[in-house]
Amino acid sequence: MLDPLVNRSLSPVGPATDVIPVTPDDATDLPELALSLFIETGGSLQIVTRRGETRSLQIDDQTLLPVAVRRVLATGTSATGIHALVVG
Repeated sequence: MLDPLVNRSLSPVGPATDVIPVTPDDATDLPELALSLFIETGGSLQIVTRRGETRSLQIDDQTLLPVAVRRVLATGTSATGIHALVVG
């Protein structure tokens, strides 16, 4: 996957410009790189980071996770109400 942050004119540290719902999927990257995730209902969360590392996390309700994410995996994810905060 090409890194959508390379040669960007917008700063990835500014406020999000959109929030998109996330359906966890083991094979498909998010349509846009998420600079963070908001999780409504906590549980386990399996993600692939911008760097391509797979991480397993336990998330509380109403959590803002400030990590750039490529993919939210279905396998191992029980958290729901996941939203990607994107810039662009």
